[in-house]
Amino acid sequence: MTIIGIDGPRPVALSARVHPRWLVSFVVIACSMALGAAYAGFAGEDVNWDWQNYHHYNVWALLNGRYDHDVVPPGFQTYFNAYIYFPWYYLRETLPPIAAGTIMGAVHGLNLALIYWLARCVLGNAASVMITAAILLLAASGPMTLSETGTSFADILTAIPIIAGLILLLAHDDVRPWPYIGAGLLIGLALGLKLTNIVFAIGLGPAALAASRPLLAMIYIAIGGAIGTLLGGGAWGLMLWREFGNPLFPLLAGLFPSPELPSVTILDRQFIPRSFLDGLAYPFYWLMGDYRSSEFPFRDARFAILMLLIPLTIAAHLKAGRTLFSRREWQLILFFATAYAMWLALFAIHRYIVALELLIAPLIVIILLRCCSALGLSVRFAGLASLTIAIGAALWLQPADWWRRPWSTPYRPAIPVELKQAATYLLLDKPLAVMAPFLPAGSRFYQLADIAMPIMPNGKFDRRIREAMTMPLPGGVWAMHIKGRPPRNEALATYGLVIDVARPCVEMEGPQLTTINVACALIPSVR
Repeated sequence: MTIIGIDGPRPVALSARVHPRWLVSFVVIACSMALGAAYAGFAGEDVNWDWQNYHHYNVWALLNGRYDHDVVPPGFQTYFNAYIYFPWYYLRETLPPIAAGTIMGAVHGLNLALIYWLARCVLGNAASVMITAAILLLAASGPMTLSETGTSFADILTAIPIIAGLILLLAHDDVRPWPYIGAGLLIGLALGLKLTNIVFAIGLGPAALAASRPLLAMIYIAIGGAIGTLLGGGAWGLMLWREFGNPLFPLLAGLFPSPELPSVTILDRQFIPRSFLDGLAYPFYWLMGDYRSSEFPFRDARFAILMLLIPLTIAAHLKAGRTLFSRREWQLILFFATAYAMWLALFAIHRYIVALELLIAPLIVIILLRCCSALGLSVRFAGLASLTIAIGAALWLQPADWWRRPWSTPYRPAIPVELKQAATYLLLDKPLAVMAPFLPAGSRFYQLADIAMPIMPNGKFDRRIREAMTMPLPGGVWAMHIKGRPPRNEALATYGLVIDVARPCVEMEGPQLTTINVACALIPSVR
């Protein structure tokens, strides 16, 4: 029996057969899923902003043929690939909320099992109990990883094929077709399902160039990546191409002009560093609780620890006079560094790098092991140092909060009697699309307030709204907004409507605790 080690296959004593591989795998999977389910059960019902806006609506709209009737209720996110949200939608629609949340948490927990296998793949016999414990604790201490466990977010779900693909890439010292094609396919699948995973697809390039046969590695990865991207996003992109002439609509509108959009590229750059030095400082901002890469507070020490290990690595290399890392370790380092740099340049939105939050764990421990070896320190010292750092990082951790509800009060809004008939709803705020499935069948939902995707005059969406106004539904026409935010009356004026002040507005509970969604009857304006 052999185990893949740092320098290739290594013999293992026959006593290792006491723990059959299938039993170890079963225990690792079961424990990882149990931890994910337990955390999701502890956290409560997920009602995050994106779920309220498009995670739920996009699947519901696809299943119920709403794309041909509504007008972008979630705004520009209406046309983001819905396939990745099907599992969460069906769980939430068919099971009690706590069961749906814990099952999804269990699935998300598989990331921890994959980190275990990646560490075993790269470290081989060096992955002692202490080292493994440190890696798993570090991996489980990601503020975005924890915050997304048991939620509808796709970042943590697509981290599974990303890490699995990386394991295939690192599993062999030589370049073999199927592992490399498989690695490209899995990460391409993640890209097709969620376009922000482009940073990980780019990260595969330098990792392939560090392989023993770089050109062949790149070819295999490109083949797999193309297949995976088509599997994950091909059908969705084809639908968008047929509808708008843009397979990435509403993105890259400057490259693919559409009468439904201004010719500008939609890209949220509010979190991107202001300078190179500002970018270098981001890990230390996170260490101190400065959450400039996220909408909500979090705290994380691990990226700062990794940054501080860089000068230690340089010193250890100079002392040893040799390279510290194996080929596989270099591939992991290059994948991580490239993906991180691309993320920082393109997005810097923290929840997009859940996969890196997980991969940073084995990376920190590998660097510590190699530095300690080069500096003449024992493996036991390296293990103790790794475990100490992991405990400290876990204690310092503050997960982000994307909004949860207690399981005892699941979100099931009571619909006022005034809204019991099918009606037309003009949405003047976001996120409100989640209300669509709760309101009477046959209702129409038109978003008028999305800044990134305004309704273009004389476009098909504008015509759809105007035609609907000539065919009133029995419940009338209503404007909907979130209480405490002023309604955009100028958007109503575009369609010759005003709020009927003679009728009181009605209120419905919003998904986030303490929020209220308000619907106000509309009438034609007097000119």
